[in-house]
Amino acid sequence: MSNEGYEPGKVKVKNNAYKFEGAFHHIERNQPILNEKGDLVGVTNPRNMTYVHTYGGEAVFFENLSKGKIIASRCDNKDCTAFGSIFMPFRIHCPDCLSRNTHVDITDIAKTTSRVHTFMITERTGAFNTLPKPIKFVNVEFEGVVTILMGPMLFGRPEIGMKVVPIFRTKDPTYTILDLGWVPKGTKESDLPEFYTFDA
Repeated sequence: MSNEGYEPGKVKVKNNAYKFEGAFHHIERNQPILNEKGDLVGVTNPRNMTYVHTYGGEAVFFENLSKGKIIASRCDNKDCTAFGSIFMPFRIHCPDCLSRNTHVDITDIAKTTSRVHTFMITERTGAFNTLPKPIKFVNVEFEGVVTILMGPMLFGRPEIGMKVVPIFRTKDPTYTILDLGWVPKGTKESDLPEFYTFDA
């Protein structure tokens, strides 16, 4: 088996339903695993998988990152103890009353009030390690927002209390959380990573 002529799976939406086309699982030829003496000790079983990750009510958040905007959510239920609370990361429903939250654009708030609450520096993020190393994760707090967002600092070295600004992968977006990153306030546009800008 080979990858020749292999077309990975694609998904379209028609009549408000997902329509799948192509192969979502492709088996490749196994390879022998040999020890130092050349004896067979096992085989690999390569698979090429296409996963489908649906966003549902969170799609508005990921789509707007690609446009240089941060969309949060707010509880507008006057009978809730969290009434008026703005949540970031985006939450479809209020965690206290479970009513559907209202979308709120906090891009300007993020650009003017973001600070590093805390941070960590690591060499590993998970299965795919797609971020440049060392990976600098910052927990960012925003004025008027009741929660804290974690994301990568893509330039500079974080410090607690440091003022930071969001940057967006508006060129060739991934439509994932990787379309949002952070840099110290005052960073020059020329210092931003490839594909990132301060806004759309």
